[in-house]
Order: sequence, then C-alpha cells, then structure tokens
Amino acid sequence: MREDVVFSYENGTLYARISCEIDHHAARRIREKIDTRLFTHKPERLMLDFSEVGFMDSSGLGLILGRVETAKAVGAGVCLCGVSAVQMKLLRLSGIDRVKNLTVVR
Repeated sequence: MREDVVFSYENGTLYARISCEIDHHAARRIREKIDTRLFTHKPERLMLDFSEVGFMDSSGLGLILGRVETAKAVGAGVCLCGVSAVQMKLLRLSGIDRVKNLTVVR
C-alpha cells in the first residue's frame, strides 16, 4: 500500500509529500503524521508538497491552517508547493494564501 504522506528532512526543512485525496478521514491521518514529525524534528520550515493531491475539500484547508499553527508553535514557517490551479483558486477564495507564516510557491 502506498503511503499517503512521505517525509524527508534536509537542511532544516521538513518535507511532506502528500499523495492522496484530502478528505475528512485522510486529513486526520495526515495531520497526526505531520505533527509528530514537526515535534520530533522542530524544523525551521515545513514544506507541504501537493503535487500528487488530486482532490481536496475544506478538510484540506483545515489541514493547512492547522499545520501553520502547529509549525508556529515549534518556530517553523510553512511553504506549500506543487499546488494545482484548482487548489490555488480554493486557497485564494478562502484567503489562506494571505495567512501569515505561510508561503505558496507554484
């Protein structure tokens, strides 16, 4: 079975490549995995890679916002990469793309 999130850590950055659809159930699993790694590594930056996420509902927005807050608690910033045009539209409509401590790169 393929992992829904794969981690790597390099030069102060914790990379989390998410490779599943993000709904309520997946968001909970992913959140727990990312938070565990955040508190273990205490990185300077958390890089969330959405390039393999085909679908994301409002649970994905909650996942992002929650990770921004958790990362802030360990002194890390959050960066989103691999965001599709549809996902970017959702981020803009919700205002998440303007959240402090979050950077979106395309």
